[in-house]
Amino acid sequence: MSSPVQARWGTPLSPVALKVMTLGSGELGKEVILSLQKLGVEVIAVDRYPNAPGQQVAHHAEVVDMTDRDALQAVIDKYQPHVIVPEIEAIATDVLVELEGRRGLRVTPTARAAQLTMHREGIRRLAAETLGLRTSPYRFADSLEALREGVEAVGLPCVVKPVMSSSGKGQSLIRTHDDIETAWNIAQTGGRTGAGRVIVEGWVDFEEEITLLTVRSQNAQGEIMTQFCEPIGHQQIDGDYVESWQPQALRPKALERAQAMALAVTENLGGLGIFGVELFIKGDEVWFSEVSPRPHDTGLVTLISQKQSEFELHARALLGLPTDVSLLSPGASRVIYGGVDAQNVTFEGMANALAVPDSDLRLFGKPESYVKRRMGVALARNNDLEQARKNARQVAAAITVKAAN
Repeated sequence: MSSPVQARWGTPLSPVALKVMTLGSGELGKEVILSLQKLGVEVIAVDRYPNAPGQQVAHHAEVVDMTDRDALQAVIDKYQPHVIVPEIEAIATDVLVELEGRRGLRVTPTARAAQLTMHREGIRRLAAETLGLRTSPYRFADSLEALREGVEAVGLPCVVKPVMSSSGKGQSLIRTHDDIETAWNIAQTGGRTGAGRVIVEGWVDFEEEITLLTVRSQNAQGEIMTQFCEPIGHQQIDGDYVESWQPQALRPKALERAQAMALAVTENLGGLGIFGVELFIKGDEVWFSEVSPRPHDTGLVTLISQKQSEFELHARALLGLPTDVSLLSPGASRVIYGGVDAQNVTFEGMANALAVPDSDLRLFGKPESYVKRRMGVALARNNDLEQARKNARQVAAAITVKAAN
């Protein structure tokens, strides 16, 4: 079990400050950093490109290739943080495993969790083969020929994904044997670290795909406890989330099974923090899909729906503080895409967007726009969940992203 951080800490930028380093500083990391700063923590934001969203609000910013062992080791040595918070998959996690526990350093939730979940093979084998959780049929492949064999084994239709990628990158659906070579090529260019191994997953005939945010935190007595947020439903296009809502209604038996699966995998991974456990649901049936040992993009809805957002929960948990997963109101989120490829962009329609009742907005501050890059998220709450979803779509539709003249 990871020990908690020191019970008290001083002012940021002082010799007694508590220092937390985030590895990855995108829109999710930015919200974690803001939550940490509210609690008086000094934050070092590391990312692979300059002016990442989280770097704009952190005390320190470093641009590092986090897959480079020496570069990662150097930036950790430079700042000597008390806690490291991995926020992306593309990290030389063996360095974190070696360093965890030295000089009081702790990785949230654990270095092992970061290493296992950085690619799909580690976590799928843990879930299916070690813990015996129900998953879709799957095979791994290192070549086009092996992929063909994997497709034969799991059947059609099936999904192909790089073993290390995020936000649907490199993912494709195979409906016929003619799609196999195209899927292989897409996977080779879409992974976090380039060409390599893929997973082919048999199709699950599900009704809902949910994220069950699972929090491991300490209560006032210092005891570790597990809490579950209300299930989050979401819509994906090409593997990338475009809309999420909370709560997603489930049958009592399905909720019980979902929580049991989430508990099994998060107890095995250990540590303190929030986990985004992804599950497929059909009636009372539940299949484990994936887990992220960090806030999840579909959980952006919690910025408006929960008493403590997933980012506040992560910050409090990693600091050894009590957490509250209470739902305040049904809510929804909708992605705002860039729509243009441009270095400098402007945003229009903010006043109209925020005129929608009980709405909110986050513009992430990404330094460059792409047509399908998430540049912001629209948020809305309403006692009627369907109305919340409609309002979130209205907020998103009101925002226009344009290339600056």
